[in-house]
Amino acid sequence: MSDFDIRREDAPTNGRYVSVVNGHEAEMTFSKAGATRIIIDHTEVPKALAGLGVGVALVRRAVEDARAAGIKIIPLCPFAKAQIDKHPEWQDLLQ
Repeated sequence: MSDFDIRREDAPTNGRYVSVVNGHEAEMTFSKAGATRIIIDHTEVPKALAGLGVGVALVRRAVEDARAAGIKIIPLCPFAKAQIDKHPEWQDLLQ
């Protein structure tokens, strides 16, 4: 998997991870559920970026950030849930 430039944008109650690749924007949005949890609710990767691993990279970044902050993840987004389910080393972050 390639490394992608991913930035996190935070608002008081929600946020998103975003990466622009070859002029196309991919994003994964989340809501904050208090100070100890985030709810990943949507991942959107344009067809032009399909198969490059951008979606997985967005989930990986959220997992890394959650681990560093000591918070849990509730993956309502089917894509994020599937990715977390595929990685046993991420299971400890599930709420």
